[in-house]
Amino acid sequence: MIARLKGLVDSVDEDFAVIDVGGVGYLVHASARTLRRLGAAGTGVALEIETRIREDAFELFGFIDRGERDWFRLLTTVQGVGARVGLAILSVIEPGQLTAVIASKDQKTLTAADGVGPKLAARIVNELSGKVGSLSLGGTGGVTVADVSPAKGGAATDAAAAAGRVAEDAVSALVNLGYKRAEAFTAVMAVRGRLGEGVSLDALIPAALRELSTQ
Repeated sequence: MIARLKGLVDSVDEDFAVIDVGGVGYLVHASARTLRRLGAAGTGVALEIETRIREDAFELFGFIDRGERDWFRLLTTVQGVGARVGLAILSVIEPGQLTAVIASKDQKTLTAADGVGPKLAARIVNELSGKVGSLSLGGTGGVTVADVSPAKGGAATDAAAAAGRVAEDAVSALVNLGYKRAEAFTAVMAVRGRLGEGVSLDALIPAALRELSTQ
């Protein structure tokens, strides 16, 4: 199994690149994000590789960093998300934003990827929302899904539940102002990380707006 390739960019096409490793050209499928960062022909590059073997094909999928590779692996655990759809999602949503998209149940953003309709977007959100609790939200200082999701089995305290409702109300208010749900969620979590879970709604919304204005 090939886990990593280090060589020179031979050529870049719409959805794949050829990487020259010691005179052997490897065709590597990749997201638009990775392809944009490869550079011109002759540029040195190192790619994380996911090898997929089928009866009729031996395919390599390349990623500019491990975060993108890990998300590819996670996305393709969802029924209906094959390798091509996984790359399509990663082409339109940065890996650092995917946790926020899923945690905030932002199905609309997921449907921006080729091959992802409303039903598949809902399935992705439902199946992965419980699997990303340990992943940090990009730009939120390590805030995770677990910080806004009540513990199962009634273990969440009244204070935590109230804080969760305040955060959700703030996100909804920002969405009503025209912001995307994922970016609103990320801004609210960033502010909560700084001001604490007990921050009031009146303080949370303007602080989140200031956070969004700096992005």
